[in-house]
Amino acid sequence: MAVRLPRPHRFDVCVAVGGLLGGLLLWGIGLGVRPADDPIVLFPGGWALLLPLVVMSGCELLRRTAPRTALLTGTAAAALDVLTQGSLVTVVMYTDVMYAAVLYGTPASARRIPWITGLLTVVAAVVPFAVWRTPEALLIGVAVGIVSFAPASTGLIVRSHRDAAETARLRAEQTALLAEIDRVQAVTAERSRMARELHDMVANHLSAIAIHSTAALSLDDTATSRQALTVIRENSVEGLAEMRRLIGILRDAGGDTEPSAAPTLDGLGALVAGARANGLDVRLEPAHGGSLPAPVELAAYRIVQESLTNALKHAAQGTVRVVLTRTDSVLRVDVTSPCGDRDAPRAPGSGAGLVGMRERAALLHGTFDAGPEPGATGKVWAVRAALPLTEGDPT
Repeated sequence: MAVRLPRPHRFDVCVAVGGLLGGLLLWGIGLGVRPADDPIVLFPGGWALLLPLVVMSGCELLRRTAPRTALLTGTAAAALDVLTQGSLVTVVMYTDVMYAAVLYGTPASARRIPWITGLLTVVAAVVPFAVWRTPEALLIGVAVGIVSFAPASTGLIVRSHRDAAETARLRAEQTALLAEIDRVQAVTAERSRMARELHDMVANHLSAIAIHSTAALSLDDTATSRQALTVIRENSVEGLAEMRRLIGILRDAGGDTEPSAAPTLDGLGALVAGARANGLDVRLEPAHGGSLPAPVELAAYRIVQESLTNALKHAAQGTVRVVLTRTDSVLRVDVTSPCGDRDAPRAPGSGAGLVGMRERAALLHGTFDAGPEPGATGKVWAVRAALPLTEGDPT
């Protein structure tokens, strides 16, 4: 199967055609570089310079697609042109082929060609001067330098600038990509935070509303219905207030920090009181000591809140214990409730509560565990979280 050469670039075709026509014009008016009687001219006929001209024009077609082949072939054509009367256009096209070989060639060629042409320039200046001992001999080295070393050096400079610009472009694209990744991660993290806040703030109130509305509908007792409706109203009002606070967070353009109204451990008493009003027997043993970091207080509050919500929906009759223990480096949250044998929960749930509690602990580099375990009076459901007071793993 024959190998199909790539099509030459349109600019290269224009250069080749323009060079060929220019060379033919100079040949037609009889303008050459050297006179016919010059000792170096071995082929004095005017037709002899057309062969190097045509070959060099063909090399221009390959200057971009096959720069090494173009340079080797062009060098041979330039050497042949020296043995004729010569064409100025052939010399000019050779300098362009030399320039293109460095600019479009391989990195190895771009490094070697300027060194080789520089060495040839020095040799072409020193050797004739050493042989003839005349200052004019140095002009040979100047001519070689103009034809070979100068375009090779120019090509290297242009290539270096082009590579630097490409590197800068790639670096800018990489920076933009990293910025987009950071933006997506920030949006995802913010959405997860909003989801946890929405679930933890509203689920407790809606669960109480569902449970007490069921009781009001199933019991034909005026006092019980009134009590249930009272609890429903209280939870509705509190849930509405929590929703308004969440809307305030969503509208806050000041950053992703927790708002000043975020709950703290000081609000556990009111939280437990609300759980008792909903029918839970809750005992609270709060931690004692100084102030805690705000993220730790918020996470502990939400874990207790969600644990009480789950106990309201799933726990059997008995005491729910909330114990907070503080050490120098860790705040431990333990919530235990009697395991029930219900076929279905007292109120429907989304199953996101345990996920949210685990995420809150993980964001603080803490640990979280929830599941059944034996207790003093039977099997209990235990929620245990360890929240570091400083960044790092809990001890």
